[in-house]
Amino acid sequence: MQSARNEDRKKDTREKIQLGGLVVKAGLREMNKAVLLGWLCELDERLRNDPGEWARLEAMGKRGFEDGKQENDATDRTGSTDAGGSDRNEGD
Repeated sequence: MQSARNEDRKKDTREKIQLGGLVVKAGLREMNKAVLLGWLCELDERLRNDPGEWARLEAMGKRGFEDGKQENDATDRTGSTDAGGSDRNEGD
């Protein structure tokens, strides 16, 4: 019984870490947390009311993952990226 609870806690922790990684990947690490939560709540409502928006955002997210894969592929053994990489939040 204790083991099952530990496994559930590990799964929950892993999921939260993955979700946090998505926030970072989207460039939202520095966003006000209350604004981010409000935005996610609004997004949930919009997706319920506009099924076409789901497909549009899914396609955008898939492109984001592909861009991330290409960035990872461009990283050399020292961990630095090539000169072609840029961060959309630069200069903020």
